[in-house]
Amino acid sequence: MSAIGSLVFCTDCGNLLDSSTGNKNTILVCDCCGAENKDTASKIITTSTKAASFPSLLRQKRSAVQTVERSDMQNEATIAETCPMCGREEVRYSAVQLRSADEGSTIFYTCDCGHK
Repeated sequence: MSAIGSLVFCTDCGNLLDSSTGNKNTILVCDCCGAENKDTASKIITTSTKAASFPSLLRQKRSAVQTVERSDMQNEATIAETCPMCGREEVRYSAVQLRSADEGSTIFYTCDCGHK
């Protein structure tokens, strides 16, 4: 029988045996081939890791509070809408969520002439 942590495998067929009791006198019977195996796994396994053990660019960029500048976001697009001030037929628009998530977003139109 081989044990990897708390998992115990049959030595004859490699099937995963029933859960270990941690008692070395216990006999585990394989459901697949019927072989009897002694329980060699330990009852308690404690592992601990540090964030530095698994470095990633995403973890390095993560912080508790994230600040996004409006200038960093590409949130404007153009639409065929007539500006009421200058008559231009294409204006930029952006959608901003000003209220709670179950409310609709607010659309802001901006023309090159400065009219909003």
